[in-house]
Amino acid sequence: MTTMQCVLDAQAKLAECPRWDEDTQTLYFVDIDSFQLHAYNTQSKKVETRTFDEEIGCFSLAKKGGFIAAFRSGVYTFTDLNAPLQPYWLATYDQKTTRFNDGRCDAKGRFLAGTMYSPKDAFNGALHQFSKNKEKLIDQAAWTSNGLAFSPDNTTMYYSDTPNHVIYQFDYDLETGTASNKRIFHKFPHGNGRPDGAAVDLEGNYWTALYQGQRVVKLNPSGVILEEYPVPATYPTMVAFGGPEMNTLFVSTCRAAQTEEELKAFPQAGGIFALTVNTKGQQEPKFAG
Repeated sequence: MTTMQCVLDAQAKLAECPRWDEDTQTLYFVDIDSFQLHAYNTQSKKVETRTFDEEIGCFSLAKKGGFIAAFRSGVYTFTDLNAPLQPYWLATYDQKTTRFNDGRCDAKGRFLAGTMYSPKDAFNGALHQFSKNKEKLIDQAAWTSNGLAFSPDNTTMYYSDTPNHVIYQFDYDLETGTASNKRIFHKFPHGNGRPDGAAVDLEGNYWTALYQGQRVVKLNPSGVILEEYPVPATYPTMVAFGGPEMNTLFVSTCRAAQTEEELKAFPQAGGIFALTVNTKGQQEPKFAG
């Protein structure tokens, strides 16, 4: 694929958190506003869906099988797609204004997940870390947590605040799970897209979906834009590497935010798009427990 193609016309209200499972060649993703987790088997082309009672913001596969996932009410584990939820950490924030959004595991299998603060009148979005039945606060200075990713050598953590158009870098100590030395990695001008979900390739480049920007942007480790890839949807939400060679870039998109005119221009908005790129992605770490 030399241009972005819709590989699953999901019609999702808010597709997010595409996550590749190399063992089954399955792309998982959530539809936050529909309270759903989807499993799209790219070989059989079949989709399995589970609908929950609340928003599921992000998730990771677990080493022992099953999932860990961050919802509005907290973090839960479940042993397969349809298994009962087991509480891992119950929210201590105000659930009327706050829910979990973006997240993933680090290379040691710790689950990191960030929240979004809907009023957007204070920096109350926070990044949490979950490991060995404990929770640790990593950062609290965002309106909407997004763009969490790690460099191939695991010494750099990326984290974006979408409404404020900024991506941050941290030094990351993988052994202790500690983030420090927060600094701006890249700040996008207002009016041309906001940095949403992201992934880092094996060469250390950071790929971010620009919400309301109709494109994915590739930045080098110094924050310089190298390439831009148009997406046939106004609101790309996140990217993930997958496919047999790990060189397929999957892009999730939002449908609910599209205007009628935008839907005429981009009728497959809310779908999962894909593009073959000239670099390979990192294998996604799984939750260790």
